[in-house]
Amino acid sequence: MEQFKRQPRLPKFAVPNRYDIRLKPDLIECRFSGSVAVDIDIITATHFIVLNAAELTIANDTVSFTSHDSSKVFKPSKVELFDDDEILVLEFPEEIPIGLGLLNIQFDGILNDGMKGFFRSKYEHNGEKRNMAVTQFEPADARRCFPCWDEPACKATFKLTLDVPSDLVALSNMPVAEEKIDNNLKTVSYQESPIMSTYLVAVVVGLFDYVEDHTPDGVKVRVYCQFGKANQGKFALDVAVKTLGLYKDYFDTPYTLPKLDMIAIPDFAVGAMENYGLVTGRETDLLFDDQHSSVANKQWVVVVVAHELAHQWFGNLVTMEWWTHLWLNEGFATWVSYLAADGLFPEWKIWSQFLHESEAGLRLDGLAGSHPIEVEVNHFREIDEIFDAISYKKGASVIRMLQSYLGAESFQRSLALYIKRHACSNAKTEDLWAALEEGSGEPVNKLMATWTKQQGYPVVSVKVNNQNLEFDQSQFLSSGAQGEGQWIVPITLCFGSYDVRKNFLFQTKSETRDVKELLGSPISEDNKSWIKLNVEQAGFYRVKYDELLAAKLRYAIERKLLSPSDRFGILDDTYALCMARKESLTSLLNLMAAYREEDDYTVLSNLLSISQKVERIAADAVPALLDYFKQFLINILQYSAERLGWDLKPGDTHDNALLRGEILTSLAKFGHDLTLDEASKRFQAFLEDRNTPLLPPDIRRAVYVAVMKRATKSNRSGYESLLKVYRETVLSAEKTRILGSLSSSSDPDLILEVLNFMLSSEVQIQDAPHGLGVNREGRDVVWAWLKENWEHISKTYGSGFLITRFVSATVSPFASLEKAKEVEEFFDSHPMPTIVRTLKQSLERVNINANWVQSVQNEKGLADVIKELAYRKY
Repeated sequence: MEQFKRQPRLPKFAVPNRYDIRLKPDLIECRFSGSVAVDIDIITATHFIVLNAAELTIANDTVSFTSHDSSKVFKPSKVELFDDDEILVLEFPEEIPIGLGLLNIQFDGILNDGMKGFFRSKYEHNGEKRNMAVTQFEPADARRCFPCWDEPACKATFKLTLDVPSDLVALSNMPVAEEKIDNNLKTVSYQESPIMSTYLVAVVVGLFDYVEDHTPDGVKVRVYCQFGKANQGKFALDVAVKTLGLYKDYFDTPYTLPKLDMIAIPDFAVGAMENYGLVTGRETDLLFDDQHSSVANKQWVVVVVAHELAHQWFGNLVTMEWWTHLWLNEGFATWVSYLAADGLFPEWKIWSQFLHESEAGLRLDGLAGSHPIEVEVNHFREIDEIFDAISYKKGASVIRMLQSYLGAESFQRSLALYIKRHACSNAKTEDLWAALEEGSGEPVNKLMATWTKQQGYPVVSVKVNNQNLEFDQSQFLSSGAQGEGQWIVPITLCFGSYDVRKNFLFQTKSETRDVKELLGSPISEDNKSWIKLNVEQAGFYRVKYDELLAAKLRYAIERKLLSPSDRFGILDDTYALCMARKESLTSLLNLMAAYREEDDYTVLSNLLSISQKVERIAADAVPALLDYFKQFLINILQYSAERLGWDLKPGDTHDNALLRGEILTSLAKFGHDLTLDEASKRFQAFLEDRNTPLLPPDIRRAVYVAVMKRATKSNRSGYESLLKVYRETVLSAEKTRILGSLSSSSDPDLILEVLNFMLSSEVQIQDAPHGLGVNREGRDVVWAWLKENWEHISKTYGSGFLITRFVSATVSPFASLEKAKEVEEFFDSHPMPTIVRTLKQSLERVNINANWVQSVQNEKGLADVIKELAYRKY
């Protein structure tokens, strides 16, 4: 049996074809019992059957294998569960022959509190605390519910039967085939599923209300939620019905199940999960309240629903062969969710916000501790950490880059071919490239291998030399180190206007092009002959311009000659180059000043984010200049703050509603007194009347942050009032809004009180990380608190995705090499396999921050520049 331990994959002796599963959850004792009968195909004559199981008690005398050919029953001589490897090994005294057979196993398990496998979630009904049973099997936790071949390539059909209390709702992937009631117990049998992977099987048992609708071609769609919240499910329901139709057309393949349920779960570790026919998710991801949810909440519901429904095709119908190809699921679902949102709400112009996805991917992939899109996964414990910005956001970004290169029609046609060709089976990245090559006639595999198989991305440097444009590419690293690697880069550039546009593939380390030959006319001395690379930021790379070209682009930005996407890209690239010490902070600040009259939401949102990061570095590097820094940042926000004001205006756009809250939040964080005073008045009005028009949902976070900015251990009335609002609201989005604001205090004693509150029973387990985003004054407090509570935190959160949030949020903000050493020493003595990659990345960020701080301290003339910008009259 030892031969099967520590193997990355299950042996291929047997392949499952069909599961017949029966489960009986006990919601009082939080246990369950069950049985599974698996039709399997023995591929190689063997004495062993090896499958996955974890945290289950196997009734050894119930295990048997019956050959279909001879009807002979084989009983194992040994049944052993290897906990570390999460495998169940059955050893038989006789050799099991090649052919079909039936494997029977009975088992018992625990409805755990870890929000993975088969777990319990808690809710309240009519004042009574109750439990519900929920599954979350991705990536590798179906084995915690029933013994199975828990790998995506081991697809099978599933027939489920549940024995549950008769007053409860019991849901699974498929519609109910039969229901029998016997006193207080009912037995619910479901239709057999189409072929699918184990991680997509789903069960939910509890007390729920729902809203219902149908697609034009008869698919029943429901949104389930706690009683009293059904109205909050109507928006997601409408989005789901329309999205199913949109995807049916785009993929040229109908949704394959007779129903689609979506259910809002109170305790849920991941955001949402695409189980075939039964999407599960947090309440904040699926519920929307017209009166108390913000425009940002509304947009989030659309993106989440569109993402999970995209998986019904990309992931469920066509499934990655192994977790190395996770990006095929997540990258595509991320990209196509914007396609759907844009189709449903074109007035939102949401594609411009896709730049936030790309920026997050670029940020993580700029670390030496990143990983390729196609990452080698050698053990199931490595899987959780690759559900990150590389698989989702870089994956989505390279898809957008490829679509831009191939053209929208060719790309869509090829995708439909890929879906049809691999429906009900598994696919690798190369299968997608083959379909795209066939549909476009372009060498997609050669082009894209440089983006998916190697880590990182290039920075393309461009400079003018005697009417020649000189291009160079090298790997961009935020540390400023010299990277390796070479990419086939789809270069797009505009010259003086968007009418003069050129494209070419940059396939070497360096290249020189004659300007007149490339662009049709020479570069003149005036600012009108600007050149912008990576037009509309369609490519996943950064650009570094020489001083001449950078000055011309500043001119173009100030006069709004560039599109919002290109204004975003120039700012973001300059910030990244400044962090990598390839540009001075002076040049970044002068560029930021050019955005004072910016009016685009996505560009301003990035400006706000960069402003807060730069302020943190300045606080560490030149604390004596911090007040000047804040004044400069307030100055560049004033124009937009005054344009938008505090109150909704007639004809306000979706973007204005998003932007108003973000700008006021930033001004509050920078300690702008007028903002803090106005916020205090509006909060007082809100405390007296929860429906006051003075505090609509879109600006509540800004006001809550402002309230906490002035709260201290001795002046705690604002804090106590916010806690009161938290305790009274039943809306999850409002609770998370408050939790994300509580850590805005600058008083270390109050920050510690807030952190302890995050671990209290009043805060749902998945919401605790919302309180970790403290300001600079709170960094040491959080670190001391994390160390003191590590045993509890690692036990509570250590088995899933959430533990990585605690590590990255606590460690990454530091900016000293001494602190990095201290962190490293602590985790050396408290090792945990599931945080290895996250810890490495977080420590790298600390080192990057420390080197940046030192660089800023050595920058000559910086003080004069900051003072001039702080007092500049616009």
